[in-house]
Amino acid sequence: MLALVDGNNFYCSCERVFQPWLKGRPVVVLSNNDGCAIARSDEAKALGIKMGAPYFQLRDLERDSGLIALSANFALYGDMSDRMMTLAAGLGHMQEVYSIDESFIDLSGIPGDLVRRARIIRRRIHQWIGIPTCIGIGPTKTLAKLANAIAKSAERKPGSYPPEFAQICHLGAVCETTHKALLQATEVGDIWGVGPKIGAQLRAQGIHTALDLQRMDPAAAKAGWSVVLEKTVRELNGVPCIEFEDEPPAKQQIACTRSFGHLVTELIELQEAITEFACRAAEKLRKQGSHTGHIMAFIRTSSFRKQDPQYSRSASIPLPSPNSDSAHITQAANAIIKRIYRPGFKYAKAGVMLMDLQPATRHPPPADAGL
Repeated sequence: MLALVDGNNFYCSCERVFQPWLKGRPVVVLSNNDGCAIARSDEAKALGIKMGAPYFQLRDLERDSGLIALSANFALYGDMSDRMMTLAAGLGHMQEVYSIDESFIDLSGIPGDLVRRARIIRRRIHQWIGIPTCIGIGPTKTLAKLANAIAKSAERKPGSYPPEFAQICHLGAVCETTHKALLQATEVGDIWGVGPKIGAQLRAQGIHTALDLQRMDPAAAKAGWSVVLEKTVRELNGVPCIEFEDEPPAKQQIACTRSFGHLVTELIELQEAITEFACRAAEKLRKQGSHTGHIMAFIRTSSFRKQDPQYSRSASIPLPSPNSDSAHITQAANAIIKRIYRPGFKYAKAGVMLMDLQPATRHPPPADAGL
C-alpha cells in the first residue's frame, strides 16, 4: 500500500503561514521576475486564473477583485518543503520525495487503520507548520495519485465525489462497488500519466472515464499508444509497474530559465542574465555529482505582445571535455547568446540547459603525489 501526501496550493500556503491576512483572499505567486502565475489559491482559481497566465493580464484583477500577486520566494518554499517531508515521513517505512510538495510513502505491512494514521499525520503537518494537505492511499502509485485527486476534489468541489473522501481517500479500503463508482466519476484525462492530448485520443475511441481505461486491454494500450499507457492501465488494476524510488535518480538534463520582469533589448543585459542562469545550473549539476558535455541556450520575445516583432532562437555547443566548472559553462552559454542575439527585438525570456549529463569521474592521484 502506498500513500501520496500533497501540500495544497503549496507556494500560496507557504506565504499564508507567514502572512495570515492572505487567508480567504485570492492569491497568486509569480515566477522569477514576476513573469507569470506559477501557483494559485482556490480563490484565485475561482476568478478563472489559469496556471502560467502572464502577470500583465492579471493586473486589472488586483483592482477589481482584490487579487494579491506575490513574487516567488523559493528559499522559503524549499525550507517549508523539507519540514513537510520530514513530518510526512512518519506515515510509513520509506519515502520518495516526488516534487517540492508531493511525496510517496510506503505503507506496506503497517497494521491498523491507515486512514486514522493518515489523519494524525495530516493534522500534525497543519498544526506544526501550517500547511494544509490531502492524502491518497492505494496499492499502486497511479491509484494513490488518483486517491489524492479524489481527496482534493471532494474537499474543493462539493458534489464531484462523496464528501467522506474529502482530505483523505483510501482506495484500498472501499468495496468494489464504491471503487468502480469513484473511477466512473473520474475523467480519463485526469489520470496521472494520461494528460489532455492522450485523453482526447482515448475519448475519441470511446474511453471517457478512469473505469473505461481500467477495463482496456493493456496490450491494446501499448500497441495504440505507448508502454507508459500500458503501465497506467495495469496500475489502475492494482498491478505495480512504477518503481518506488527512495533515492531520486540523477537528472538527465538541468535547465535554468526565467521570464524577465521587463523587456530586454541589449546584449549586455542578456549576457548578465545568462551568466546567472549558467551558474545556477552548474551548481545543480555539481550537487548531483554530474558533468555536462553539451550546453544549450535560448532567447525569445513575448508571444503575448502581438504588436512587437517576434523572434525565438536557440543553439547548442559541445564542451571540449565534460565538466561541471561554472566558468566553462558560463563562457559557453554566453558564446551561444552572442551568436543568436539579434538587435531590434524586445526579449522576454532566456535560459540555459545542460545536456549529455554523465557521472563525474574522479581520477586517482599520481603515484608520487604528496612525496
